[in-house]
Amino acid sequence: PLKPYENTQHTSDLTLNKRTKSIYTPLELQFIEMKKQYKDAVLCVECGYKYRFFGEDAEIAARELNIYCHLDHNFMTASIPSHRLFVHVRRLVAKGYKVGVIKQMETAALKAAGENKSSLFSRKLTALYTKSTLIGEDILFKEIWFHTLAFGLDDSVDVEEVTTDVPDNYLLCICENGENLKDRKKGDIVIGMMAIQPTTGEVIFDSFRDCSSRFELESRVLRLQPVEIILPSSLSDQSEKLISSITSM
Repeated sequence: PLKPYENTQHTSDLTLNKRTKSIYTPLELQFIEMKKQYKDAVLCVECGYKYRFFGEDAEIAARELNIYCHLDHNFMTASIPSHRLFVHVRRLVAKGYKVGVIKQMETAALKAAGENKSSLFSRKLTALYTKSTLIGEDILFKEIWFHTLAFGLDDSVDVEEVTTDVPDNYLLCICENGENLKDRKKGDIVIGMMAIQPTTGEVIFDSFRDCSSRFELESRVLRLQPVEIILPSSLSDQSEKLISSITSM
């Protein structure tokens, strides 16, 4: 149960929800720490035989996966059964979300036999999926394995649902280098790029000189049609404008 603030005056501010004046549960604190590390990902947290979403992640999951979301202690929460994890991961990724899978690093049996049986399960991120890194065959194998483990061989898997198209996608990395100050002022630059196709292992790389219009860069990006682009911390204005105009389409 939630404890009122008056009874928790000596509680650290880190364990207190300042909005509701109630104590965070150990699991909620664990989630908060994990979310700090993976702010841009929807996190699926393994809790026994299900995966739970918390806070805004739960609201996203409820909206996109058509599942029930409700308030539990300090966070909105939603859950899915473990054997359906990868079906839902694919759905979220297909809608443009980055999805992190947080797994328990201990089994219930080992924990019950150990000295820390009353403590919280240790958990850590074991996978981070995006459109360019979600490999269909890997997800299919895991889904069938989980389904078989949970229900046995006699209960069929809807393979079409598991293999809903997430097309082969390129992950593109770009870097650039102005050879001298005069070239950089004119906008001329040398650009290096590498495109990776995780499903097939295909790698494409190129290095070329480009002018301020970035015509060469534009033609290559449009030809590859990457679903994700990794950019350096500093990028020339011309390149940044071009990438922004392409991604906005």
